[in-house]
Amino acid sequence: MSRYDDGMAVRREVLGDAHVDRAVAGTTDFTRDFQRYITENAWGAVWTRPGLDRRTRSLITLTALTARGHHEELAMHVRAALRNGVTEEEISETLLQAAVYCGVPDANTAFRIAGQVLADVRAEAGGA
Repeated sequence: MSRYDDGMAVRREVLGDAHVDRAVAGTTDFTRDFQRYITENAWGAVWTRPGLDRRTRSLITLTALTARGHHEELAMHVRAALRNGVTEEEISETLLQAAVYCGVPDANTAFRIAGQVLADVRAEAGGA
């Protein structure tokens, strides 16, 4: 398999088919190279590496996204973290840790976003 194929497989496993299908369907001539870059490099070259498991990669990603204020990506990666076996308690602890090193305002926003995503996931599962 190519790095693109490996990346697409991991991307689908972590983010889910529905999310990836929307991203692929939304690809334009303008964004085509960027979508390929993400799949080959973020997913195919980094997320496939054996040095860290996906749970750990998810926790690191939540921290980085909190630190940088990337809220749309944060919501997507809260869902991904759950898919990777991270618990709600671990997400909360990660965001609390991020508050110390990234700042309380960023963590406050991250808690709000994560709380909404977790509520949505519970509602989707029928356990509102």
